[in-house]
Amino acid sequence: MAKFVVGLRGGIGTGKSAVSNIFESLGVDIADADISSRNVMKPGEEAFKKVVDHFGKGILDSAGEINRQRLRKIVFSKPEEKILLENLTVPSIIEDLMKKIQLSSSEYVMLVLSTGSGKTSLMNRLLVVDAKKNTQIKRVMERDKTCREEVEAIIAAQPDRKDRLRGKDDLILNEGLISDLERQVMSLHKKYLNLARANITA
Repeated sequence: MAKFVVGLRGGIGTGKSAVSNIFESLGVDIADADISSRNVMKPGEEAFKKVVDHFGKGILDSAGEINRQRLRKIVFSKPEEKILLENLTVPSIIEDLMKKIQLSSSEYVMLVLSTGSGKTSLMNRLLVVDAKKNTQIKRVMERDKTCREEVEAIIAAQPDRKDRLRGKDDLILNEGLISDLERQVMSLHKKYLNLARANITA
């Protein structure tokens, strides 16, 4: 098991995936809550059954899988449903993430969390990726082919920028070119390797 865990947080459209992809290309194992969420919501999984039992078969697509965009529209328009969805899925997601961390063979592992703010007990260090609100909106509209109002509703339902930045150890500002992002990641990668090695020998 990798002894050193770097948490990665950021709001929708800030570029968490781009950042984690660069770390992964450098040989870092990634435990991503979005991927774990997809894993536990596959047909046959316990969380899948619980979610369909509550929200109904109307959230399924023609292949019998959960239509995430349809489900997202429901939970972001009704805050109480969002809380209920998290209660149904979070325990399974955490279990899946823990498995990935335990199986990690890289010098440190990156834990990518899609919701919430602050450092958890699983993290040795917290990295936050940040972008201006207008940048977030533009990116998500282009990526998901969705309207501005829907993106703004999602952003409003997430922790605000001040809360996201609270408790951070490191910060990446993702407003420029991919080369600028790569430069910031490379600098942090070197830092995390040194911290992980010091942690192992301590």
